[in-house]
Amino acid sequence: MEYQHGGDIYSNKVALDYSVNISPLGTPESVRWAAQKAILNCSQYPDSQCRKLKEAISAHFHVPQEWICCGNGAADLIFAVVLAQKPKKALLLAPTFAEYGQALQTVGCQVDLYKLTEEGGFSLTEKTGGLREDFVRQIEKNPYDMVFLCNPNNPTGCVTGRKAILQAAELTKKKACMLVLDECFCDFLEEEEEVTFLPYLEKFSHVFLLRAFTKLYAMPGLRLGYGFCADAGWTENINQVRQPWSVSGIAQAAGEAALLETEYVRRVKMLIQKEKPVLEQALLQAGCRVFSGRANYIFFAVPAVLRQQEKREALFYQKMLEREILVRDCRNYPGLCGGYYRICVKNSHDNAVFIKAMRDVLRELESDEEHGRRATGRQWI
Repeated sequence: MEYQHGGDIYSNKVALDYSVNISPLGTPESVRWAAQKAILNCSQYPDSQCRKLKEAISAHFHVPQEWICCGNGAADLIFAVVLAQKPKKALLLAPTFAEYGQALQTVGCQVDLYKLTEEGGFSLTEKTGGLREDFVRQIEKNPYDMVFLCNPNNPTGCVTGRKAILQAAELTKKKACMLVLDECFCDFLEEEEEVTFLPYLEKFSHVFLLRAFTKLYAMPGLRLGYGFCADAGWTENINQVRQPWSVSGIAQAAGEAALLETEYVRRVKMLIQKEKPVLEQALLQAGCRVFSGRANYIFFAVPAVLRQQEKREALFYQKMLEREILVRDCRNYPGLCGGYYRICVKNSHDNAVFIKAMRDVLRELESDEEHGRRATGRQWI
């Protein structure tokens, strides 16, 4: 089976992994220490209810504990929500995170796609800040049981503003349709408080808000996600379809420690704010098209001349990998073809290494393309 995501360091020789969007500062020391300490209790079953972790999440976000459910990463909760609801028809954006579609397929759900366009900057909103009219019409005309929205979206990084998200919540509520809102990258935003839907959950009990510890605290190996829903019946339904000990005691302890790392989060945001424009400018100067995402990653397209031939569409990925740098090739996202890539933001030293390799690779590929055109031209003389 072909690997569908970033982070495939197991079948490739990789010195720098730019394909996964985790914190450039690495796992906080306190989180590593909490995980190590929890290993001493491995002879005991973990708390299947995640009581202490829920208590910590509740205090951190100021929400009732009965709204919270925890899972073995965000993906575990995506599959659990789908299994609990068993939707017959659902709507996804294209491109967006692959797990939504995979989860829906497991219950035989019919999946419709709303295609975001390059011309529209892969944005779901109009210039007025509201939802695109054809997206609204699609929901109004179809009996959807579930709609997934990722905010910021993956892989584009585009943020759907609060006005549009509230519009989506009102629309799906009217249609008696569950809205799954994935905010796994919202933690990285400078304007997080202005984007998150958390303050509106009580009014919209049909919304399931998904988050994870994975990205912000650089702990993907521990697998820890969590979600909120103001309908306690829904959180109970989700818990009923999940395996009872899917969240390890080690992950629970690490999560509790992570929520105390406020200074760490501040430093992560400052580093990304400083380094992301450097990477974007370097890509632009190299002839790439950079899309205006606001997350901790960058979505871009290589120069147009390198996207014109199908057999060459993965060459940037391959040439970077030859230099032991792994990037996320986005051509397996629905709605995208070859030539689109996503990279994370790292520290200044790693970013300098990436920029040099990227420039060398693009110059090499463009030179090869020019030589190929000349050779083809001579054949017709």
